[in-house]
Amino acid sequence: MVASAPEDACVLRPPAPGRATDVGAATREALRFPLAGEPLETLAGRASRATIVLEPPALPIGNMVSDPRRLAIAAVSEALEELGVRTEHQTLLVAGGLARRVSRGEIAALVTPELRRRFHGRVAVHDASDPELAGIPPGAPRVRVARELVDTDLVVVVSAAETVLHGGPATLLAAADAETQRRATASSLLETSGSEGWRLATLVERTLAAQVPLLGVSLVLNHPQFPGLLRGYPYEPEAEQRIARSPLRIAFSAAPEGVRRPLLGTLRGMRTAAAVLAGPPAVAHAEALLRAIELRRANLDEPLDALVIGIPGTTPFLPREKPNPLLAAHLGLAHALGLWRDAFPVRDNGIVILVHRFRRTFARPTQQPYHVFFRSDAIARDPELLNAAEDAVAADARAVEAYRAGRTVHPLLPFRDWEACRPALDRLGAVYIAGARDAAAVRQLGFVPIGGIGGALQMARGHRGPDARIGFLLAPPYFPVRVSSGEA
Repeated sequence: MVASAPEDACVLRPPAPGRATDVGAATREALRFPLAGEPLETLAGRASRATIVLEPPALPIGNMVSDPRRLAIAAVSEALEELGVRTEHQTLLVAGGLARRVSRGEIAALVTPELRRRFHGRVAVHDASDPELAGIPPGAPRVRVARELVDTDLVVVVSAAETVLHGGPATLLAAADAETQRRATASSLLETSGSEGWRLATLVERTLAAQVPLLGVSLVLNHPQFPGLLRGYPYEPEAEQRIARSPLRIAFSAAPEGVRRPLLGTLRGMRTAAAVLAGPPAVAHAEALLRAIELRRANLDEPLDALVIGIPGTTPFLPREKPNPLLAAHLGLAHALGLWRDAFPVRDNGIVILVHRFRRTFARPTQQPYHVFFRSDAIARDPELLNAAEDAVAADARAVEAYRAGRTVHPLLPFRDWEACRPALDRLGAVYIAGARDAAAVRQLGFVPIGGIGGALQMARGHRGPDARIGFLLAPPYFPVRVSSGEA
């Protein structure tokens, strides 16, 4: 979407991608010289079995030609084999959290073709509702994890440093029971303080480390680069002008949606890694996340009165599908607005404008559990109705079985997605949906439907004053924002 920003608007854009590193070589170096703890050579010397925990590449949002995590997974498997743990004794555990369980074809895309040819071990996809999950410590029902994490001699976590809730110890949390994962929330996705999700993740790591040796491999990912017409976007202002004036863009805007979506699917970016770190999962992830923030962040000198956020036409998990209204809200309020450090990017009682059509489209059967938020009763802003609805879906055996069969997301995921929006909603005065086509769906979530961005900006200035500071967040993929408090 092309929009005209006011002359006094603040346009937030990330820096250009950093220099790429050889992921395979960097991973082997990190395994030999971890930030803390023992190297892989020492840990594998006492192991006859090993579990490699990996995450589906849902973040960053968007189509990528290749994912550097695949190369790191292959390097870890090869290093284990060289140290005596043959692939027949290795297990690949896909920790997908509460999202739909990946299929056999999707599993193949998580590793390199070379690893697929030589790997003869076991591949497991985590089931958050499996009654056979193992309690940690043994016999304790409070936190239960996949048995592949305890019935082994060594666990290696391979992930990317995206947020405090994605990667590192959070990958272990994504292999826990659904009730534990439901409590994983955070006010800021880049700060560990006040994050219940980080506390739970590190608790799982510490408890598991008392039983099994743990090692984490964390990648610092660069921003993606796009070819052709999109080259330089969103890092170079000249790229925006080139795209806006291109005849191809005009023809694209005039095409029906059935033509636009397949064309967007062909625009694939290239993602590279800037560094690879190893050590205890929390240590490696925290250091990698700090490096990623410095590499990819934008700076904001003071909070804004209103912020315009573009919502992509894809879900934040696999498979990539059209987001329903709740997922669109989650992408803007929980994910994009959660990537801040030092201060929230919008002033108290400020305005957020989400640019999305907000149509009640639910990809079947994957997004079936999200229907509960858009029935006759508006449950989103009523705590009593919300709790009753969550208790009902948690006890719905058919919904849980559909998740376990790999057809839908877990029935608790919509409630966690909405809970993740709570920190932003508690700070904001209003949320406008610019371009909304379903006003009823907008109001069911407690938002305000607006015809377009121009009308939303006029309402924001009417609410915050004619001198209101307006910001535009270029996305996706979303990027960290470091905010000065403005108190000085």
